[in-house]
Amino acid sequence: MSVLLGPDQAEGLKRIVEQSQSRTRIITITSGKGGVGKSNFALNFAITLANLRDNNNNMYTPKRVVIMDADLGLANINVLIGLIPKANLYHVIKGQKKLQDIVTPTSYGIDLIAGASGLSQLANMDENDRINLIKGILDLNYADYLIIDTAAGVSTNVTQFAAIAHETIIITTPEPTSITDAYGVIKSISLDHGISNPNLKLVVNKSHSQAEAEKVASKIIAISQQFLNVQITPLGFIPDSPIIPSAVRKQIPFTILSPTSPPAQSMEQITRKILNVSPKEFQAESGWKKFLDYLIGEK
Repeated sequence: MSVLLGPDQAEGLKRIVEQSQSRTRIITITSGKGGVGKSNFALNFAITLANLRDNNNNMYTPKRVVIMDADLGLANINVLIGLIPKANLYHVIKGQKKLQDIVTPTSYGIDLIAGASGLSQLANMDENDRINLIKGILDLNYADYLIIDTAAGVSTNVTQFAAIAHETIIITTPEPTSITDAYGVIKSISLDHGISNPNLKLVVNKSHSQAEAEKVASKIIAISQQFLNVQITPLGFIPDSPIIPSAVRKQIPFTILSPTSPPAQSMEQITRKILNVSPKEFQAESGWKKFLDYLIGEK
């Protein structure tokens, strides 16, 4: 993998990294194609994670959850909740704002870092842009979880954010094109030279039944193992339901609009499964350290 920062910048940033005590767990959400409900999943997952309760309806230890809209071309997380941020990642990358200045609290118990339309992918940023982004990310060390919603498709954007994450959740649907594209993004991530032993998980969205979802998951898991020698962990499925497009139109997350609906219940099951699985390397190193090491070229 190529070094993304010059030696002088790298040395200074490494010293900052060594002083960081952050234990933020980074989870990237991606998909092979658009229209599969990736951003909607990321948003509702973040909300469920931040507000999860035990069987006695008591809140678990409070979790500070930040969701970053890293679709640098077609950002839309803020649209799903009817929020118009005053600033976004563009202002951070260009050094006009600090990252903590654009973190927007929401009424759903999570913080939002809004993306922007028309930004170049991370691989095309110059050194100054990368340094501004890295310095900004250090300001997020208060978060317990950082959920990164990437662009759809096979791109450097996707593989870079998969490289920095403790785990990557791939969203697919039962449609043949979605299955094919999900395999394509798995292949892209697994073959990226900056990613060793990617920790990949799978969610089948818009499924009409559990049997259908299990069939789709089994197919993707089998071909990934056979042709890529990559292990994919199934997390479950989100059933197709009219409550989801209704929630999008109303700009209210479906887990808030209808918390007892089948999609909301499935989201809770998936979230509990994530919490019960220790991500690779999470106990060994800070999420921020992994992020910065990747950009510095120390991977």
